[in-house]
Amino acid sequence: MVNRLLMPKATAVWLVDNTALTFEQIAQFCNLHPLEVKTIADGEAAQGIKGLNPLTTGQLTREEISKGEENPEHRLQLAAAKITLPEKKRRGPRYTPLSRRQDRPNAILWLVRNHPELKDTQISRLVGTTKSTIEQIRSRTHWNAANLTPMDPVTLGLCSQIDLDIEVEKAARSKPQVETQDTGLLPARATENLPLEAETQADLDERKVFSRLSSLGSDAEKTEKPE
Repeated sequence: MVNRLLMPKATAVWLVDNTALTFEQIAQFCNLHPLEVKTIADGEAAQGIKGLNPLTTGQLTREEISKGEENPEHRLQLAAAKITLPEKKRRGPRYTPLSRRQDRPNAILWLVRNHPELKDTQISRLVGTTKSTIEQIRSRTHWNAANLTPMDPVTLGLCSQIDLDIEVEKAARSKPQVETQDTGLLPARATENLPLEAETQADLDERKVFSRLSSLGSDAEKTEKPE
């Protein structure tokens, strides 16, 4: 891991204010141009930057500063880091043990059947396979398709349940939602301007109604009279 100076310009501000180092020495140590260090010393640049003490960050020692002040030709050396952070490794394809590789087609078949929403890239991340193999199993053109049995990749040890749940959740979020047709009542504002049926078809003739009621009443009286 390359050891680099933290906040070069802020470090240069502190060195200009607190040491007798030359502009060239500060520029070499902070990876700046000597004229830029001169503008910092003149107050024309980095006015809003607070100086950073390289002694407190452990990137420069007091002895190294003293050597530079005594010898203008001395080049300041960055102190070795006390803690080395490991470099971030690139995530490659999932490694599958040799004893489990024969079970991968069964796991792929299980994922294709039980989680059809998963993309080929997601299945590849889970069980460490290729897109061509997934396509062959999906289309039943795999050389051993007749003997494949769907098996849970979690129980096979090819992936964890957490990884599977994460991929399924991602696939569910990316899947477009289908709007269901609402068969309930329409809102009131949707029915305000609906055309009304003709009143002549809906209203009843009052005379016909009363005549019908009177006829029913007379029929009832006749049936009630004793013989």
